[in-house]
Formats: sequence, structure tokens, C-alpha cells
Amino acid sequence: MTGKIIATDLKYTTVKPAKVELVETEGAFQLLVNKKPFYIKGAGLEFGDIPSLAKHHGNSFRTWRTENGRRSAEEILDEAHRYGIMVCMGIEVGRERHGFNYDDPIEVKEQLEAIKKEVNRLKDHPALLLWGIGNELNLRYTNLKVWDAVNEISEMIHEIDPNHLTTTSLSGIFRKDVEGIKERCPDLDILSFQLYGNLPILPRLIQKFGWEGPYIVSEWGATGHWEVPLTSWGAPVEENSTVKAANYLERYKAGIAADPAQCIGSYVFLWGNKQERTPTWYGIFLDNGEETEAVEVMHYLWNGSWPENRAPKIDSFLLHGLSAYENVTLLANKEYQAVARIKTYQNKPLNFRWEVLPESTDLKDGGDYEEKPNAIEGVLEQPNGPSIVLKAPVAGKYRLFMIAADSDKHSATANIPFLVT
Repeated sequence: MTGKIIATDLKYTTVKPAKVELVETEGAFQLLVNKKPFYIKGAGLEFGDIPSLAKHHGNSFRTWRTENGRRSAEEILDEAHRYGIMVCMGIEVGRERHGFNYDDPIEVKEQLEAIKKEVNRLKDHPALLLWGIGNELNLRYTNLKVWDAVNEISEMIHEIDPNHLTTTSLSGIFRKDVEGIKERCPDLDILSFQLYGNLPILPRLIQKFGWEGPYIVSEWGATGHWEVPLTSWGAPVEENSTVKAANYLERYKAGIAADPAQCIGSYVFLWGNKQERTPTWYGIFLDNGEETEAVEVMHYLWNGSWPENRAPKIDSFLLHGLSAYENVTLLANKEYQAVARIKTYQNKPLNFRWEVLPESTDLKDGGDYEEKPNAIEGVLEQPNGPSIVLKAPVAGKYRLFMIAADSDKHSATANIPFLVT
């Protein structure tokens, strides 16, 4: 199965921009693109693979900024257009937690003018779906004037771009934010929410907090590192790829599909790979492009059927006979066995990869960039099969990572935090 390319070598300047609208019928909302219904089957995709999104029949992706440091917004939009995918284009907006001062009218005005240039540059691209004004501007903020600025940006966009709608993405859902936006930001077309473990309760909180308009779930996925159990030394326990996949399926049904009246779609996080607490926590791909089970869950949700090739599943993963939830404590320079039991699809042979990383100390919030720790060398014996011998390194906090991959680039992955004394 391949993605459908709808336009090859076609300069967007020769094509009209898409006309994006919302229609409401008795409290139920529908997004229209060129007068046709469009339910967002999307993913967050900063550096991820656009053709693979098309292959699995996703119809949209979101970015967080117009310039990501690797590719221009025009390049991203051009490739999206070739594959028939629409883009929610993120606009970088200053965050109070990063030092932006919304009490400074000059700083606010300069930001508005800079954003206006970006909007003028991109507004007529046919792959453009929505404008995402800022990301998690409510995270650790105190100044409600941020919503005045967002409203001013939205008004500016509507003035110069009559074809596209605006939204902003909130970290979680809180009454003060919903009420503040309703009061100070009436020009926004859509509100977007970002939830992880708590996603199933979103429809109930939408009603409880009085949001009556359309909304998007602009980030959702694995249980957040702030939501999981901790080891006795404070390391968050990451769910393995099989547990994650089951959670993706159930959370989508309960938190997104359960509200067809107001929810107009979602963007799963992350169609790609990134370091955030660990290198495997949020990306549903590995850093070499291998797909985890969560990718096939998204395929099922978007298509109503499972893909032909399925990823391996994890039955169990133990270090020294203990799971990740059992406070694995080892003695330096002693040897311990780790064993993974994996179910394969159609009995495909598996290639195992193992790695020991120090527990990350470059810890940020709000998705800010984190540096991946360097692997510990020379501590693993027989690292190519389902069981290995680990010689515990010097005293410290670590994780043992296991990846089981088949010949079709589908993988299962898990890690166990351990303490060496």
C-alpha cells in the first residue's frame, strides 16, 4: 500500500488555497474543506515521515512552528500537498515561562508583526488547513493578557486570510483557561486540548467547564511521564509498546470518538521520534523509522481495518526476575540476566537490540528539547537474542532498553529502570 500522490512538481502558486469552514447544526460541528466534510485524522509531525502518514491514510498533520530549523514551511507544505495531506501550521508564540512579557506592548506588537509576515507568506498554500496560534501558552502562566494577544493574532489572520481558521492548543483542560479564552479570545474558531492519560474524561470536562464550541485534541498518546508510577528512586516507569498500543485504542474511543458533536478530529503525538524522558516514550516510531504497535492502531482507527503487517507484541520483560515496576536494584560489577518474551506476527524472525542508558538528567517540560544520554558501553553480553547478561555498571541510575524488530521494520520496545548500588 502506498500513499496517493495527488500533485507532482506542482507549484502551489498556480493552485487556489483551500477554503476551510465550520458549519454548526443544532450544536454539532463539522469542518469543511472546499465544501466537503473533513474529519481530522491527524498526527503531530515535526520531523516525521510524510509519505508514511499518507500510506496509513492520515489526512492531516500539525507543526509547532513555521521554521523548525531543518526544513522551511514551504517545503513541508509542498510535500504535504503532493501526498494529499492538509497541515495545521503552528505559529511560534512567546511563552511566559520562557520570559515573554505580555505587559510589554512593544514586545507584543513586534511579535504580532513578525507573525503577520509569516501568515502572508504561507496563507495561499493549498495544503494549509488551520493556523495553530502558540502551543501550551497556559503552562505555568499567570498573565491572562496572553489571551488578548492570541485574540489579536487571530483577528489579524482573519483579516488577511479569509480562507483558514484559527486555534490554540492548551496543556490539559482547566476551568480558568476555558473561561479566560471565552472572555478574552472570542475570535478563535476552534479550541484545542492536549491530554494523555486523562484523555477519556475530556468529553465530560468539556461539558462541565462550559465549552460549547468545536474542539480538536491536538496532542494525545502515551501515558505522560508525570502520570505513571515512580520507582523508589524517582524514575518514571515507561509502559512498553504493547501496553501503549492498547491505551491508544481505548483512549481514542473514550476521549475523541465519543464526542462526534463537538470534537472535529485529533493529532496523535508523535508521528516520529524524540527524546523526552526517554528516546522511546512518545514517538510511535523508533529513531531508525521502525513502526511500533501504536502505528497500526492509528491505521485501524483511520481505516476501520488492521494493516496487513503487524508489529511484535511483548508478553513479558524481566531483569533479574523483576519487572520495571518492582524497583530493580543491582550491585556494581555483578552479572544479571534479562529476558524478553515476544509474540511475533506470522512467526517472523526477530532481531534484538539492547542498550543501557543513564537515567536522563536533561529534564524539561512542555515538550522543550532534551538531550539523549550517551549509551554505556561494554556492559552487555550476547546482545543479539531475547536474553542477555548485564554486568552492572558503577553506582547510579540507569535504564535497560530492549527492541525486537522483524524484517518489515516493525518493532516492540520496552525499558526497565534500575539502580546500581
